[in-house]
Parts: sequence; C-alpha cells; structure tokens
Amino acid sequence: MSFRSTSLPASSAAGSVDTDVIVVGLGPVGAALAVLLGRYGVRVLAIDKATDIFTKPRAIALDNEALRILQLVGLQDGELSTVAIPQVQYHSPLFGRFARVGTAGIIDGHPMLVTFYQPELERLLRARLAASASVEMRLGVEMEGLADDGRQVQASLRDADGHAWQARARFLVGADGANSLVRRLLGLEFEGRTFSQDWLIVDALDVPEPIDHIEFICDPRRPTPRMVAPGGRQRWEFMLHPGEDAQAMERPESVRRLLAPWCDVDKVRIERTAVYRFHAREARAFSKGRCFLAGDAAHITPPFAGQGLVAGLRDVANLAWKLAWVVKERADDRILDSYDAERRPHARKIINLARFLGALVMPGNRAAAFLMHGLIRTLRLLPKGRALFDDLKIKPENTFDTGLFWRDRRHERLRAGSTLPQGWVRPAGGAPVLSDDAFGLHWALVGVGVDPTPRLRPDQLHSWQRAGGKVWQWCQRAQAQHLAATDQRLEALDETLLPRRVPLGWVVIVRPDRCVMAEGPVERVREMLDEALRRVTPEAGRQPEQGALLSPRGA
Repeated sequence: MSFRSTSLPASSAAGSVDTDVIVVGLGPVGAALAVLLGRYGVRVLAIDKATDIFTKPRAIALDNEALRILQLVGLQDGELSTVAIPQVQYHSPLFGRFARVGTAGIIDGHPMLVTFYQPELERLLRARLAASASVEMRLGVEMEGLADDGRQVQASLRDADGHAWQARARFLVGADGANSLVRRLLGLEFEGRTFSQDWLIVDALDVPEPIDHIEFICDPRRPTPRMVAPGGRQRWEFMLHPGEDAQAMERPESVRRLLAPWCDVDKVRIERTAVYRFHAREARAFSKGRCFLAGDAAHITPPFAGQGLVAGLRDVANLAWKLAWVVKERADDRILDSYDAERRPHARKIINLARFLGALVMPGNRAAAFLMHGLIRTLRLLPKGRALFDDLKIKPENTFDTGLFWRDRRHERLRAGSTLPQGWVRPAGGAPVLSDDAFGLHWALVGVGVDPTPRLRPDQLHSWQRAGGKVWQWCQRAQAQHLAATDQRLEALDETLLPRRVPLGWVVIVRPDRCVMAEGPVERVREMLDEALRRVTPEAGRQPEQGALLSPRGA
C-alpha cells in the first residue's frame, strides 16, 4: 500500500463534506476510534444510521488490555462503572468444578477482568465525540456506496430525511458491525462459520443472593453461563434446544421457567431478553486501498472468552495512531500495511481460544462432557496444566509476529512487538500517574535509569521531535545523579520495569499504542533511533524496501 500525500480542500461544495477520516458505525468500537482520532487532532466525520445508542446491554466483559485502551481513549478511572471479577468457574454435572481461572489480579494498573454496562460506555464515548473540536458526528445517516480512487475515498450518504450527499476523506474505516456494508462493498470475504445453536440472554435486576463471579455450567442438557454485572445486574445465557422457538422462549413464562432453579423468580425484574446465534469469522483482509475494517466488521468472536469487544478495542489502538501520523505527514503511509499484519493473526488466535472454550461449555452429549471435562480436570493435577487455566496462560499474548517493529535476539528483555508494561510513576514535581498518561499521545524513547539524550545527534533529536516523539528517563526511585532534564524524568514508584524486567542502561522505543518497537542497551540508541525513523518517517523520493516494514528482526 503506497499513497501520495494529498491535502483536501479546506472548504466544501454544497451538499458535500471534506475531512481526513470517515468512520462508519458508532457502536463502542467506532465511537472509541473516532474519539481517539479526535484526540490526535484528526478531522473525522463519524456517522451511524441509528439516531441513538442501543439501550440494552450486549457486551459485558472487558479485560485489563481493554481498560488500558479506554484509558488511552481518554476515559478517566471511575467514569465507567465496573465489577471486578475474582474468578471464572467451570462446572460439570459429572465432575463438579473441573476448572477455575483466577482473575483477581491487577495488570498494567487495571483489573484483569471486569463486567460493565455497555449502554453506559456508549454514552460516555458519545459525550466525548460531542465535545471533540475535530469530530463531526452525524446520526441517522446511512452510507450507500463508496469509491476509492487511490487518492481519496468518496462516500455516498443519505440522511433520515432522504437527503443524499457526498463525503470525501483521505481514509475510511468501517466499524459497522457483523453485517458490514463497508466490508461487502470492498469485496472482502467473511471467512469462518456460524454455529447452529441459538442462545437466550436474560439480564435481571434485584436477584436475591447474587454471585460475585462468572460461572459456566457446562451441562450438555442445557449449558448456562451466569455472571454478575454493575447496577445490581445478573446475566444468564441459556442454550436453546433444537425445535425451541426463539420468540416463545423470550416470553415471560418461559424465562421464569428457566430461571426457577437459580432464584426466586417472583423477586427479580427482567431487564432484557434476546436470542442470538454466535459466529466465528474474520475478514480475508482488514484493509483494502484507503479503507479499513475494525471490530465486528473485521472479526466476530464467540462469547466464551469475553473477548469480542476487547478485540475491537485492540483494533482501535493499533489503527488510530497510524492514520493520524499519516494524515499529519509525520509518518510514511507504508506504516498502514502493518495494521492487517499485526491485528489479523491475533484476532484469529482469540477466535480459536473462544471456540476451544465453547467446546468445554457446550459438549454435545454426556460422553463428550466426560472426555473434555475429565481431560481438563486431569491436566489441572499437573503444575503446568493448572497454570494454563488458573493463571490464564491459555490466553494468547497480544504480541505480534510481524509488523512495525524489529527484534535483536542478542538484546531482548521486553520483546519487541509486545506491549510495554504500564506502571506508576511520578513526573518531577508532580503527583503519581500511570505511565501511559505521562507519555501522552506520543512516541516515547525511554531510557531506563539513564538519560539517552546526550548520546543523540542534534539532527536525530530534531527528527524524533518532528515525528511526534519525546525522550524520557525512567528513573530509579530516589535516584539522585545522572538525571535528565526535569520535564523528562519519570520516577518509578513500583518495579514494573526496574529491576525485574530490564537492567539499568536499557533503552526502549515505544509506539503511541504502547507497542515496543525496539529495545537495547543505551550504547546502541543512535543506531536504534536511526532505524526507527527510517521505518516510520516520510522521505522525499524514497522507494519502499521490499519486506523492510514487516520484518520481525532488524538487519
């Protein structure tokens, strides 16, 4: 993918809009993307055919990665009501509790697993959109077509009154859900499978003796996940049998019958019932030309791993800064190729995890339950098997195989292509903050216990700053010598990096999405920064090197 940098007209013709990025679809993924692009100063037209958010809860789980991305998007701690989940239990009618996942920890400053109320998250994001100076939000607007001429994308739009108009942009992102029109117009196949089972979701309030965790009743007769959620909510999901009519099962008498073994149905209030059929699919590619897919438009994950919305938020963090840097002409447009290369393989891993957990939750019969649940119970008798489930080692790490980074196996502590751990730091003269908030929306060149600035050439430092980069010294607590300038110091208040992960004198180049681009001893900082700038920044007349961008190792 290679584009010439073009400037769109500042003014618009009658009945048209010129902007940098069009975001189609304002569910939580599209809204988060538009908010983050707005934070980067990108002009955005954000549209949705609905005039309001969907007020019933759908997604219910977020992990520490998703919470960290929402932190990047700008949500403050405590704004979104959540319930931290201490454990996830798996129960079998044959073996009792045969597996348990411990989720009571804190990773990167956030709980490992929480439940939340999706309408509240969408309202918070919509409020951010309305307050953004560079985002124009238009509701009740549907896209009918698009054309990509290699220089810009033109979208044909129609509002609720039937008025047709055009919008032009440098790029377009389809975050328009599983039935994405953007994906279909791009001709990108949606590969995978639809499972034949229907499930009934029941959200209830005022449940007597509510649980404080998530549990999966893996009974082949009627698999039933159950979980707690904010606002005094409890959710059940009941797998429907062949021949059970969806509409009939949503009737109050059917719901009461299903809930009867779990609670006093006369004391609960049913907030929502809905029947759905889950999918495991991914688009053949997450981008084509100047158009990109994100969230359910790109991939659909079965619900058993609680990773559906999380995967969409990973798309947001990965794509937003790349679009912003290209639009602002801080980066070469070749970096956009890395979005598909980085995100699609990991999305596939998460789908496969969800499918495996689905096989545990809904065995086809008692024989299958005996084999699957018995095997897991036996594996947990071994230390490695127990760690696989209890310590969540079964979850694929969000570490890229190829993409916009490089590795030097001689100098590997954090592993380039993975996410930089987040810790508590204190800027000089300031209050403690999480390190992502200290870094802000920039690239970061971080010297751990050392100031890398004196080792940089003046032209390097200027190029780095022009590309939106900053230089930091991650100081040992109470370090009193060899310090960087006051506005570059971050005093470590925990052991996130020092001394457990990296030694003193280590240097890390960190992308705006907190992915480690490169690492090594401070003696190599000039070489590392030259390579980073070569891979990212635009250069007049330069021809792309075949494979240079996507190589996992440096030359």
